Amino acid sequence: MAFIGNLGVEDLAVALFFLGLYGAMTQRNIIKTIMSVGIMDIGAITFFMMANRPDQARAPIYPMDPQYMADPVPQALMITAIVIGVSVVAMCLAMYMRVAYRYGTADWKILIRRLEK
Repeated sequence: MAFIGNLGVEDLAVALFFLGLYGAMTQRNIIKTIMSVGIMDIGAITFFMMANRPDQARAPIYPMDPQYMADPVPQALMITAIVIGVSVVAMCLAMYMRVAYRYGTADWKILIRRLEK
């Protein structure tokens, strides 16, 4: 249990990413696959937000010493990544609704068999 105490946020973000990747690769249900892709997105965003962040870094909202300012560029990029991730999940759900209405299934294997006919 001492190992868990030594983990940082970056380590947990990488674990979250790979947990989502495992879910995306192993699930037969389309909704669970879409949720796994969303988990991967959250893991990647968390990793990039926390990687190389100084310990005493503060948001550059008011005048302060530049050595204690957090870099706003990764934050702006991750806000963009959040918007893109939400858009991708929404598009996947819309496509799923169309496929489920037409083929009547949420299972990848059944859907592929029905598409091959």
